[in-house]
Amino acid sequence: MKRVLALGLLGLALSASGASAASFNCKAAKAPDEKAICDSMVLSDLDVKMATLFDVATHLVAMGQRGALQDQQVEFLKARAACKFNKVCINNAYEARITALQAVLQSIYSRGPF
Repeated sequence: MKRVLALGLLGLALSASGASAASFNCKAAKAPDEKAICDSMVLSDLDVKMATLFDVATHLVAMGQRGALQDQQVEFLKARAACKFNKVCINNAYEARITALQAVLQSIYSRGPF
């Protein structure tokens, strides 16, 4: 499972370039947080990592937990938007979300084998 996730992250990273490095279309970015992400390779990389982890996690959990993950994602996006152009704030929001998603996946891995 970890190998599949790593390959997925690598594929997304290799396919990402320049204006489309984030998990969303940077050419259509209008919100301050989206523009800040598109202006920073570090934040773009974190965005892709978070989006990939979220996608994998939502496909592996039960329906009830999937709804909770989606609700948490909405809250994350609100918190990220509140950061506006503050790249440190955005980075911290991503780090917290990635840690939470990794914990969900670790819980799944611990019940393996996969």
